[in-house]
Amino acid sequence: MPALLDARDLTFGYESTVPLLDQWSASFDAGEVVAITGPSGRGKSTLLYLLGLMLAPAAGQVLLDGEPVQSLPDRARARLRAQQFGFVFQDAALDATRTVLDNVLETALYRGESRSEAVPVAEGLLERFGVQLRSEAKPGQVSGGQAQRIALCRALLGTPRILLADEPTGNLDPASSDVVVDAFHEHADSGATVIVVTHDPVLVQRCDRSITL
Repeated sequence: MPALLDARDLTFGYESTVPLLDQWSASFDAGEVVAITGPSGRGKSTLLYLLGLMLAPAAGQVLLDGEPVQSLPDRARARLRAQQFGFVFQDAALDATRTVLDNVLETALYRGESRSEAVPVAEGLLERFGVQLRSEAKPGQVSGGQAQRIALCRALLGTPRILLADEPTGNLDPASSDVVVDAFHEHADSGATVIVVTHDPVLVQRCDRSITL
């Protein structure tokens, strides 16, 4: 049975003479939380973008359920990202012009889901992570830690099979970090794989395994 997500001989660099990744390979199975660690500038965030089909490798393959997907047309990769992947970016990447609730609902719209059906799910996630704010609140009115938890709600809304998170506990206090890590494990236990870029040794210890770049 193939891994849920598989990277084979990935090579990528922003400068062609110095690749950040050179024939890098790893497999990620359903049911596990994996930490990606390493020094700053080593390419950890870039690796997430490659695994999440937001960047195309110079060489190598990204396989989903054993099928190569890195070379699909843009529209097909966008569809896969919307249907199969959830992303928590390092800076939360919330739209400052939209309400917190609308930010969370964004991925549901990409999947063509009914807003009326998605709203109670989104509100439940916001409540679970302690960021159920007034309906008109905007991202500029919340703290960095709240923004990160809102981004996690957005990522989990579609119950993605692959959750990619970049420094998800960087702006969180220990209690909030525990809630987030518990959510990662609960999501993995549902049959997903969770891949986390982090410098946080406490988070690394709580992952099932770690890979150092």
